[in-house]
Amino acid sequence: MIELRVGGVPEHFNLPWHLAIEAGIPERIGVRLTWRDYPDGSGAMAAALRAGELDAALLLTEGAVSGVANGGGFKIASLYTESSLIWGIHVPAASRFKSVADLRGARYAISRLGSGSHLMAFVHARSQGWQVDALELVAVRNLAGAVEAFATGAADVFFWEKFMTKPLVDDGRFRRVGEFLAPWSAFAVCVADGVGAPQRAALRTLLTAVLAEAKTLVARTDAAAVIGKRYLLEPADVAEWLRATRWAREVAIDIDDLAQVTAALKNLQLVPQDFQAERALVPLLGT
Repeated sequence: MIELRVGGVPEHFNLPWHLAIEAGIPERIGVRLTWRDYPDGSGAMAAALRAGELDAALLLTEGAVSGVANGGGFKIASLYTESSLIWGIHVPAASRFKSVADLRGARYAISRLGSGSHLMAFVHARSQGWQVDALELVAVRNLAGAVEAFATGAADVFFWEKFMTKPLVDDGRFRRVGEFLAPWSAFAVCVADGVGAPQRAALRTLLTAVLAEAKTLVARTDAAAVIGKRYLLEPADVAEWLRATRWAREVAIDIDDLAQVTAALKNLQLVPQDFQAERALVPLLGT
Protein backbone atom coordinates (compact mmCIF):
# COMPACT_ATOMS: atom_id res chain seq x y z
CA MET A 1 0.00 0.00 0.00
CA ILE A 2 1.17 3.50 -0.85
CA GLU A 3 0.79 6.03 1.99
CA LEU A 4 -0.66 9.41 1.04
CA ARG A 5 -1.50 12.34 3.33
CA VAL A 6 -3.82 14.81 1.64
CA GLY A 7 -5.26 18.06 3.02
CA GLY A 8 -8.10 20.36 2.06
CA VAL A 9 -10.54 22.87 3.45
CA PRO A 10 -13.62 21.36 5.16
CA GLU A 11 -15.93 22.68 2.45
CA HIS A 12 -18.27 21.33 -0.20
CA PHE A 13 -15.64 21.48 -2.97
CA ASN A 14 -13.90 18.53 -1.33
CA LEU A 15 -16.94 16.28 -0.91
CA PRO A 16 -15.80 14.04 -3.84
CA TRP A 17 -12.73 13.10 -1.75
CA HIS A 18 -14.91 12.03 1.17
CA LEU A 19 -17.27 10.11 -1.08
CA ALA A 20 -14.28 8.27 -2.58
CA ILE A 21 -12.96 7.47 0.90
CA GLU A 22 -16.36 6.20 2.08
CA ALA A 23 -16.62 4.01 -1.03
CA GLY A 24 -13.25 2.40 -0.22
CA ILE A 25 -11.68 3.60 -3.48
CA PRO A 26 -8.22 4.45 -2.07
CA GLU A 27 -7.78 0.93 -0.67
CA ARG A 28 -8.94 -0.67 -3.92
CA ILE A 29 -6.23 1.13 -5.85
CA GLY A 30 -3.55 0.36 -3.26
CA VAL A 31 -3.51 3.66 -1.35
CA ARG A 32 -3.68 4.13 2.41
CA LEU A 33 -5.07 7.66 2.47
CA THR A 34 -5.05 10.01 5.44
CA TRP A 35 -7.27 13.04 4.86
CA ARG A 36 -6.74 16.16 6.97
CA ASP A 37 -9.07 19.14 7.19
CA TYR A 38 -7.49 22.61 7.22
CA PRO A 39 -10.10 25.21 8.20
CA ASP A 40 -7.31 27.85 8.25
CA GLY A 41 -7.04 27.56 4.46
CA SER A 42 -4.33 27.65 1.81
CA GLY A 43 -1.65 29.35 3.91
CA ALA A 44 -1.86 26.64 6.55
CA MET A 45 -1.70 23.88 3.93
CA ALA A 46 1.29 25.49 2.23
CA ALA A 47 3.08 25.48 5.58
CA ALA A 48 2.13 21.81 6.12
CA LEU A 49 3.48 20.86 2.67
CA ARG A 50 6.78 22.60 3.42
CA ALA A 51 7.03 20.96 6.83
CA GLY A 52 6.53 17.46 5.41
CA GLU A 53 3.20 17.04 7.19
CA LEU A 54 1.29 16.59 3.92
CA ASP A 55 2.10 14.91 0.62
CA ALA A 56 -0.57 16.79 -1.32
CA ALA A 57 -3.20 19.45 -0.73
CA LEU A 58 -6.03 21.30 -2.48
CA LEU A 59 -5.05 24.98 -2.39
CA LEU A 60 -6.69 28.04 -3.85
CA THR A 61 -4.87 28.63 -7.13
CA GLU A 62 -3.71 32.12 -6.12
CA GLY A 63 -2.45 30.77 -2.79
CA ALA A 64 -0.66 27.94 -4.57
CA VAL A 65 1.20 30.24 -6.98
CA SER A 66 2.04 32.69 -4.20
CA GLY A 67 3.23 29.84 -1.98
CA VAL A 68 5.54 28.41 -4.64
CA ALA A 69 6.96 31.85 -5.42
CA ASN A 70 7.42 32.84 -1.78
CA GLY A 71 9.04 29.91 -0.06
CA GLY A 72 8.47 26.92 -2.29
CA GLY A 73 8.57 23.42 -0.85
CA PHE A 74 5.83 22.23 -3.20
CA LYS A 75 4.60 22.55 -6.79
CA ILE A 76 1.26 22.57 -8.60
CA ALA A 77 0.45 19.24 -10.23
CA SER A 78 -3.07 19.67 -11.61
CA LEU A 79 -6.17 21.78 -11.59
CA TYR A 80 -8.84 20.53 -9.20
CA THR A 81 -11.64 22.81 -10.36
CA GLU A 82 -11.95 24.63 -13.67
CA SER A 83 -14.55 27.14 -12.50
CA SER A 84 -13.73 30.28 -10.55
CA LEU A 85 -14.45 30.84 -6.87
CA ILE A 86 -17.32 33.19 -6.05
CA TRP A 87 -16.10 35.33 -3.17
CA GLY A 88 -18.70 36.96 -0.95
CA ILE A 89 -17.75 40.43 0.34
CA HIS A 90 -19.03 40.52 3.90
CA VAL A 91 -19.42 43.10 6.65
CA PRO A 92 -20.99 42.81 10.12
CA ALA A 93 -24.78 42.93 9.90
CA ALA A 94 -24.94 46.27 11.75
CA SER A 95 -21.98 47.79 9.89
CA ARG A 96 -22.06 51.38 8.65
CA PHE A 97 -20.76 50.06 5.30
CA LYS A 98 -23.70 49.68 2.93
CA SER A 99 -21.99 48.98 -0.40
CA VAL A 100 -18.67 47.99 -1.93
CA ALA A 101 -17.97 51.64 -2.72
CA ASP A 102 -18.02 52.40 1.03
CA LEU A 103 -15.17 49.99 1.81
CA ARG A 104 -12.27 52.26 0.94
CA GLY A 105 -10.18 52.49 4.11
CA ALA A 106 -11.90 49.54 5.82
CA ARG A 107 -10.06 47.02 7.98
CA TYR A 108 -9.84 43.68 6.13
CA ALA A 109 -10.08 40.42 8.05
CA ILE A 110 -7.81 37.82 6.41
CA SER A 111 -7.09 34.27 7.46
CA ARG A 112 -3.34 34.85 7.20
CA LEU A 113 -0.78 36.65 5.06
CA GLY A 114 -0.63 35.03 1.63
CA SER A 115 -4.04 33.38 2.03
CA GLY A 116 -6.84 33.58 -0.51
CA SER A 117 -8.77 36.05 1.62
CA HIS A 118 -5.65 38.24 1.78
CA LEU A 119 -4.97 38.07 -1.96
CA MET A 120 -8.59 38.71 -2.91
CA ALA A 121 -8.68 41.80 -0.68
CA PHE A 122 -5.76 43.16 -2.71
CA VAL A 123 -7.07 42.07 -6.11
CA HIS A 124 -10.49 43.55 -5.42
CA ALA A 125 -9.11 46.82 -4.03
CA ARG A 126 -6.94 47.21 -7.11
CA SER A 127 -9.96 46.54 -9.35
CA GLN A 128 -11.69 49.46 -7.59
CA GLY A 129 -8.74 51.74 -8.23
CA TRP A 130 -7.87 52.02 -4.52
CA GLN A 131 -4.37 52.25 -3.09
CA VAL A 132 -3.47 48.72 -2.01
CA ASP A 133 -0.32 49.55 -0.07
CA ALA A 134 -2.43 51.20 2.63
CA LEU A 135 -4.86 48.32 3.25
CA GLU A 136 -5.25 47.58 6.96
CA LEU A 137 -5.17 43.81 7.53
CA VAL A 138 -6.39 41.86 10.56
CA ALA A 139 -5.29 38.20 10.72
CA VAL A 140 -8.17 36.02 12.01
CA ARG A 141 -6.98 32.50 10.99
CA ASN A 142 -10.28 31.18 9.62
CA LEU A 143 -14.02 31.71 9.21
CA ALA A 144 -14.66 31.29 12.93
CA GLY A 145 -12.02 33.93 13.60
CA ALA A 146 -13.77 36.31 11.22
CA VAL A 147 -17.05 35.79 13.07
CA GLU A 148 -15.30 36.73 16.31
CA ALA A 149 -13.54 39.73 14.73
CA PHE A 150 -16.86 41.06 13.46
CA ALA A 151 -18.53 40.49 16.84
CA THR A 152 -15.79 42.39 18.70
CA GLY A 153 -15.47 45.17 16.14
CA ALA A 154 -11.87 44.25 15.26
CA ALA A 155 -12.47 44.13 11.50
CA ASP A 156 -14.83 45.64 8.94
CA VAL A 157 -14.85 43.42 5.86
CA PHE A 158 -14.10 39.78 5.03
CA PHE A 159 -13.79 37.90 1.74
CA TRP A 160 -14.84 34.24 1.88
CA GLU A 161 -16.50 31.71 -0.40
CA LYS A 162 -20.07 32.90 -0.92
CA PHE A 163 -21.95 29.72 -0.12
CA MET A 164 -19.99 28.70 2.98
CA THR A 165 -20.80 32.09 4.51
CA LYS A 166 -24.47 32.05 3.44
CA PRO A 167 -25.67 30.60 6.80
CA LEU A 168 -23.97 33.50 8.59
CA VAL A 169 -25.76 35.93 6.29
CA ASP A 170 -29.06 34.14 6.83
CA ASP A 171 -28.79 34.19 10.64
CA GLY A 172 -27.95 37.89 10.71
CA ARG A 173 -24.30 37.87 11.76
CA PHE A 174 -22.88 38.78 8.33
CA ARG A 175 -24.24 41.04 5.61
CA ARG A 176 -23.06 40.53 2.04
CA VAL A 177 -22.47 43.83 0.26
CA GLY A 178 -21.12 42.34 -2.96
CA GLU A 179 -19.50 39.45 -4.77
CA PHE A 180 -16.21 39.10 -6.56
CA LEU A 181 -15.43 36.43 -9.14
CA ALA A 182 -11.77 35.50 -9.26
CA PRO A 183 -10.71 35.48 -12.94
CA TRP A 184 -9.00 32.07 -12.72
CA SER A 185 -9.68 28.49 -11.66
CA ALA A 186 -10.48 28.16 -7.97
CA PHE A 187 -8.48 25.17 -6.69
CA ALA A 188 -5.27 23.38 -7.67
CA VAL A 189 -3.67 20.15 -6.51
CA CYS A 190 -0.27 20.78 -4.94
CA VAL A 191 2.40 18.18 -4.18
CA ALA A 192 5.30 18.47 -1.73
CA ASP A 193 8.74 18.47 -3.33
CA GLY A 194 9.84 15.43 -1.32
CA VAL A 195 7.11 13.14 -2.62
CA GLY A 196 8.60 10.31 -4.67
CA ALA A 197 7.58 8.83 -8.01
CA PRO A 198 5.51 5.90 -6.60
CA GLN A 199 3.42 8.28 -4.50
CA ARG A 200 2.99 10.69 -7.39
CA ALA A 201 1.75 7.88 -9.63
CA ALA A 202 -0.64 6.73 -6.89
CA LEU A 203 -1.89 10.28 -6.41
CA ARG A 204 -2.60 10.58 -10.12
CA THR A 205 -4.68 7.39 -10.04
CA LEU A 206 -6.48 8.51 -6.90
CA LEU A 207 -7.18 11.99 -8.23
CA THR A 208 -8.61 10.50 -11.42
CA ALA A 209 -11.00 8.47 -9.26
CA VAL A 210 -11.94 11.53 -7.17
CA LEU A 211 -12.75 13.56 -10.29
CA ALA A 212 -14.93 10.67 -11.46
CA GLU A 213 -16.74 10.84 -8.10
CA ALA A 214 -17.29 14.56 -8.70
CA LYS A 215 -18.82 13.83 -12.09
CA THR A 216 -21.11 11.22 -10.54
CA LEU A 217 -22.10 13.60 -7.75
CA VAL A 218 -23.11 16.35 -10.18
CA ALA A 219 -25.28 13.87 -12.11
CA ARG A 220 -27.23 12.83 -8.98
CA THR A 221 -30.77 14.20 -8.73
CA ASP A 222 -30.33 14.53 -4.96
CA ALA A 223 -26.90 16.19 -5.14
CA ALA A 224 -28.08 19.49 -3.66
CA ALA A 225 -29.80 17.74 -0.76
CA VAL A 226 -26.77 15.52 -0.05
CA ILE A 227 -24.33 18.46 -0.03
CA GLY A 228 -26.71 20.67 1.94
CA LYS A 229 -27.09 18.07 4.68
CA ARG A 230 -23.35 17.52 4.97
CA TYR A 231 -22.39 21.18 5.09
CA LEU A 232 -25.50 22.69 6.69
CA LEU A 233 -26.41 24.63 3.57
CA GLU A 234 -29.81 25.26 2.04
CA PRO A 235 -30.44 22.94 -0.94
CA ALA A 236 -31.47 25.92 -3.10
CA ASP A 237 -28.12 27.60 -2.39
CA VAL A 238 -26.28 24.36 -3.15
CA ALA A 239 -28.17 23.99 -6.44
CA GLU A 240 -27.02 27.49 -7.42
CA TRP A 241 -23.44 26.62 -6.45
CA LEU A 242 -23.54 23.38 -8.44
CA ARG A 243 -24.63 25.25 -11.57
CA ALA A 244 -21.54 27.46 -11.27
CA THR A 245 -19.03 24.74 -10.37
CA ARG A 246 -16.96 22.61 -12.74
CA TRP A 247 -14.43 20.15 -11.39
CA ALA A 248 -11.46 19.36 -13.64
CA ARG A 249 -12.16 16.91 -16.42
CA GLU A 250 -8.74 15.28 -16.16
CA VAL A 251 -5.53 15.30 -14.15
CA ALA A 252 -3.66 18.04 -15.96
CA ILE A 253 -2.50 21.63 -15.86
CA ASP A 254 -1.07 23.98 -18.45
CA ILE A 255 1.05 27.10 -18.15
CA ASP A 256 -1.89 29.09 -19.55
CA ASP A 257 -3.96 28.05 -16.53
CA LEU A 258 -1.66 30.13 -14.32
CA ALA A 259 -1.03 33.12 -16.59
CA GLN A 260 -3.74 35.45 -15.24
CA VAL A 261 -3.19 34.68 -11.57
CA THR A 262 0.58 35.08 -11.90
CA ALA A 263 0.18 38.41 -13.67
CA ALA A 264 -2.24 39.63 -11.00
CA LEU A 265 0.09 38.63 -8.18
CA LYS A 266 3.00 40.40 -9.86
CA ASN A 267 0.88 43.49 -10.40
CA LEU A 268 0.15 43.53 -6.68
CA GLN A 269 3.83 42.86 -5.87
CA LEU A 270 2.85 39.71 -4.00
CA VAL A 271 5.31 37.53 -5.93
CA PRO A 272 8.75 38.48 -7.29
CA GLN A 273 8.65 40.22 -10.67
CA ASP A 274 11.07 37.69 -12.17
CA PHE A 275 8.93 34.70 -11.11
CA GLN A 276 7.91 32.53 -14.06
CA ALA A 277 4.72 30.46 -13.80
CA GLU A 278 6.36 27.38 -15.31
CA ARG A 279 8.49 27.17 -12.17
CA ALA A 280 5.33 26.38 -10.24
CA LEU A 281 4.41 23.29 -12.28
CA VAL A 282 5.34 19.66 -11.84
CA PRO A 283 2.86 17.39 -13.66
CA LEU A 284 2.12 14.06 -12.02
CA LEU A 285 3.70 10.98 -13.53
CA GLY A 286 2.10 10.13 -16.84
CA THR A 287 0.78 13.61 -17.66
